[in-house]
Amino acid sequence: MNVMESNKYILFSLCGLMSFLIFIAGCTGGISTEQAKELESVQVKEYQGEKLSSVNDFRENSIKGPQHVNLDDYTLKVAGLVEKPSSYSYDEVINGHQSFKKVVSLDCVEGWSVKILWEGIRVKDLIDEAGALPTARVVIFHAYDGYTTALPLNYIIDNNLLLAYKMNDVVLPP
Repeated sequence: MNVMESNKYILFSLCGLMSFLIFIAGCTGGISTEQAKELESVQVKEYQGEKLSSVNDFRENSIKGPQHVNLDDYTLKVAGLVEKPSSYSYDEVINGHQSFKKVVSLDCVEGWSVKILWEGIRVKDLIDEAGALPTARVVIFHAYDGYTTALPLNYIIDNNLLLAYKMNDVVLPP
């Protein structure tokens, strides 16, 4: 079945990570133009009274292994059954949208589980900007490494799914 012929899909083409982004921002604020000294990342271990898993407990098990994304070339595209197909640079995704935090427990079919504090933008906000057509029912995500997956549009909206760039306050690598 051709995706466009089915009249039920919104496509997310991520020329970067499928559901994880990184956040790189500098702020001189007129204080100093010298390069900032990098400090070691510190992860949050508890959030609003909930104990969190370590970022080291989260297992990377992508099909083609970790991918490195060049942020200068990064493009996120929202297309398909939308009124206004959109493309975003990395900066536009991160700095142009409200950021949210959410604790999520993930139970993998491989037998491991984690409870992580994620930070990112709502996928719903990107869909709203593009204007999902009333016939759209499914969102298809295309990852940098060629992997694809799909989720019902209502599930994404009802569960406030995030396009995350931090876990436990640690910036995800590109």
